[in-house]
Amino acid sequence: MEGTVAVVKYENPESIDEVIKLSGVFDKFKKGDRVFIKPNIVSWIIGASMPPWGVITTSLLVEKVVRHIKDLGAGEIIIGEGTLTGPNDTETASDAYETLGYNEMSKRYGVKVINCMEESFTKVDLGEGIELNFCSDLINSDYVINLPVLKTHAQAMVSLSYKNIKGCLDMNSRKLCHSDNMETDLDSHIARLVNSLPKSCAILDGIYTLERGPAPSGRARRSDILIASEDMLLADMVGAAVLGFDPAEVPHIMKACGMKGILPSLDQIEIAGVPVKDVASPHTWDFMYNKEKTLPIGLENAGIKGVIYPKYDHSLCSYCSGITGFVQVAIADAWKGVPFDDVEILTGKMESPTPGMKHTLLLGKCQVKLNKDNPDIENKILVPGCPPDIDKMADALRKAGIDANQAIFDNYQTSGSLFMARYEGRSEFSHEFYRTNK
Repeated sequence: MEGTVAVVKYENPESIDEVIKLSGVFDKFKKGDRVFIKPNIVSWIIGASMPPWGVITTSLLVEKVVRHIKDLGAGEIIIGEGTLTGPNDTETASDAYETLGYNEMSKRYGVKVINCMEESFTKVDLGEGIELNFCSDLINSDYVINLPVLKTHAQAMVSLSYKNIKGCLDMNSRKLCHSDNMETDLDSHIARLVNSLPKSCAILDGIYTLERGPAPSGRARRSDILIASEDMLLADMVGAAVLGFDPAEVPHIMKACGMKGILPSLDQIEIAGVPVKDVASPHTWDFMYNKEKTLPIGLENAGIKGVIYPKYDHSLCSYCSGITGFVQVAIADAWKGVPFDDVEILTGKMESPTPGMKHTLLLGKCQVKLNKDNPDIENKILVPGCPPDIDKMADALRKAGIDANQAIFDNYQTSGSLFMARYEGRSEFSHEFYRTNK
């Protein structure tokens, strides 16, 4: 069924059986194949009382897929993910696997559940000088089943099956994807991530979708959509359209289509099931800034003056991006109606200081390396580290004359739960999708 993408409205667990059948995703599966299943568990909070809807793959989908391939005679089955955590943190992934029922699946079906960050990696040449380290179990499998969430992304526009493979890279490779080279930028890296994979397929989980993702700060919707194809690129093209994008607008999809020699258009795709137009719903992806791109629109609308916080670019990696929102909250909290003392906050690998600013805060190892000796900086304030030391953020802001509240940063590790609280009491946001079948 090459060239076919199935789109199904989720009504009950049998809807997963339907999308698998319509798409033919397992038609090339062979008995005895060593299978690697890649869900999306991009972030997790230990002891979370509520799952991050729209952020991570539903356990229901993972378990249904495991049961399908067991029935087809799969050999070894590995479920693997590299959850975004701090250095040397092994507890977060373990807690996620236990809470989401992955450990129960391991007992029930004999599958192996791994934290990719604790496993060995294999260097893969992706062309144009791009070499990245992939989880060896992924590369050495016979069949890859990619189970991303249907969501938007503040840098990549959409985060679907191509982007989901980034979770199988080691930490250094993930950072390399956020290059300061515009010829081989984030989109170029994403467009190549699946090229090294063995036989593969994708089932996009849109039971819950997310706008302004990929983290819990985005807003989840109950969308009840499943998309599947044995061709990840075609699945992502349809997924992008369902999220309200023309696939030709998404840079990494455009680049991937160019590599395959196909047009980024749905006209060449056979849609089985529900027409895309019947389920498409625009999802916002970008965080708004003022027209000069010097201040988030929320801070601009609050009338805050005397501070420049340039809009992030593709070179800002996940380990810094998670902190920037807290810096914005701290600035807003410290605002008393009096302009700050010409403060500039720089992030990523490319931003340069604005001449004439009195205080310049360099956030993260990359910024420190880039601008620590820049003569345009009057008062240099460094927050080194990769990721930056969150405990030093409030002090750094205070050195720039912004009276930041340390408590804002003390809640960094558990902030996701605060975002999830907005869904409490809403019946459409059910815990049952993130638990194993009894």
